[in-house]
Formats: sequence, structure tokens, C-alpha cells
Amino acid sequence: MQYPRVKSVSAIDDHTLLVWFDNDRLRKYDVTPLLNKEMFSPLKNPALFKAVKVEQGGYAVVWNSDIDISEYELWANGQEMP
Repeated sequence: MQYPRVKSVSAIDDHTLLVWFDNDRLRKYDVTPLLNKEMFSPLKNPALFKAVKVEQGGYAVVWNSDIDISEYELWANGQEMP
């Protein structure tokens, strides 16, 4: 199965993302459960967290060369928004 790609992303607070996909669906994704993993711990910094952007091609959201979340994870585990 092919998952929709990320069209845009916004950090709406210190640990939650709003993710728009190319199928015009919106999902809310809580990053909090990932913050205990070493790779994601820098996202505890609100300024870094708010610097999120869409990877070219829409296959992930990224913060820097070390921290990203795939479109699959965002789609599969994000909460659908009306």
C-alpha cells in the first residue's frame, strides 16, 4: 500500500504536529512518546520543535539531518482531524 505524502506541517505546541497530506486529509500527531528516545530528545527544545519542515518529496517531516518522522508513521499513528 502506498501512503499519502506530506504536503505541509505545522507545530501547534511544544509536542504536537498538524500534518496535511496530498490526499487533502489532516492528521494530528503527538511526538511526546518519542521524546524518551535519544534520537528525538533534542525536540524537547521548543524552538527546535517549531522548526519542523517537510522533506523534499513529502516522504517525511524533518528538523535536521538526524531527526525525521516518516509519512507512514504520521499517517498510520496520527489522529484524523475533521
